[in-house]
Amino acid sequence: MAAADTSTLESEHALELVDLRREFADKVAVDDVNLRVPRGSFYGLVGPNGAGKTTALSMAVGLLRPSGGQAFVEGVDVWQDPVEAKKHLGVLPDGLALPERLTGGELLTYWGRFRGLDAQVVASRSAELIRLLELEEAEALGTLVGEYSTGMRKKIGLATALLHAPSVLVLDEPYEAVDPVSARVLTRILRRFTATGGSIVISSHVMSLVESLCDRVAIIANGRVVADGTLDEVRGGTSLEDRFVELVGARDIDEEELSWIGS
Repeated sequence: MAAADTSTLESEHALELVDLRREFADKVAVDDVNLRVPRGSFYGLVGPNGAGKTTALSMAVGLLRPSGGQAFVEGVDVWQDPVEAKKHLGVLPDGLALPERLTGGELLTYWGRFRGLDAQVVASRSAELIRLLELEEAEALGTLVGEYSTGMRKKIGLATALLHAPSVLVLDEPYEAVDPVSARVLTRILRRFTATGGSIVISSHVMSLVESLCDRVAIIANGRVVADGTLDEVRGGTSLEDRFVELVGARDIDEEELSWIGS
């Protein structure tokens, strides 16, 4: 009975994590994380390396089975009904693995057909995404994905996430290795996505980026959520970076440490 009540509650949110937990041997990587992402929000997840961000997002989208807890996308339990949940999801995971011997256009064509989309729809959307994400030259030259730069791989990965017109995007470090011009294009696409009712969750180490994009943010440290709310609520009258350092902690360097530098 409790599970049914919880499912009804989660349906009010684009993404919800309920007591989500993951253990690796004797290490707890994600420690009973609870997060609610309202529909239409641009939600940032920040934390130091090893904090549990990627692990939590991997469980949220069905890439890593949790040790405990639940994840819901548009009210659908990701692990009870993964096929239905993934219809709503577009994912750019950490360490994205892509077929190396296909061009970007070929990748999108196969990806769309795997998703069950009509061939004409796939062709139209693929051409538009390749154009908007500035991959036309690579496509014209027949460049294989294996020859793409890191930034180009991020962009074609985003294209695969958008192709089936999901309502929720979960993006792990989407701006990593993306040049400033492409970053502006990416930002325009993501803002358009939320403006039309979509919901986005991104993880990032760049606090200024999260501040400029997100209306809600959560800080995670040692596998636990230590702050969660609107951007202003979490910042508490200071910058997100200062608040982050205050909650997570930063090691000071003594004057005697690294004294050999510059000597």
